Amino acid sequence: MGILNLVSGQYLLKKFPGKGGWTYAEIPEIKQDKTKPFGWVRVNGSIDDYPLKHYKLMPMGEGKLFLPVKSAIQKAIKKKAGDIVQIILSLDVSPSDLSEEIKSCLREAAPNLIEKFNMLEEREKHRWIDRIHESVTEDIKAKRIVQMIERLLQL
Repeated sequence: MGILNLVSGQYLLKKFPGKGGWTYAEIPEIKQDKTKPFGWVRVNGSIDDYPLKHYKLMPMGEGKLFLPVKSAIQKAIKKKAGDIVQIILSLDVSPSDLSEEIKSCLREAAPNLIEKFNMLEEREKHRWIDRIHESVTEDIKAKRIVQMIERLLQL
């Protein structure tokens, strides 16, 4: 494993009980980051060769974290709760850079918004970018970009 790799191994997919319960893999080797909201840990890696980028490990109590496995990922890897998956995770230390898509939206809204974004604290930049990239649909993504633009226009 490389310097930033946190885990590489086989994990059992489980499902939280109840209707709409999430499918997940418990990752006991990684502890919560007390400096981040809810103890989240941002990671990159893969699950059965399906790439994970800017993914958050979520808290499940007692300091433990789990990797949520969305239905789209389950379909892509052809796995469900009860199956074993190969997971490789490394710490996400990527800078909070804007994608070209977001830069284009900022340029269209106002000429100085990229500069305003770059003046934000690193934590706030990550929060906005994560929120946008975690959007489930393009409509939600567009709304979140608009919210970020509105916030930047207030600065």
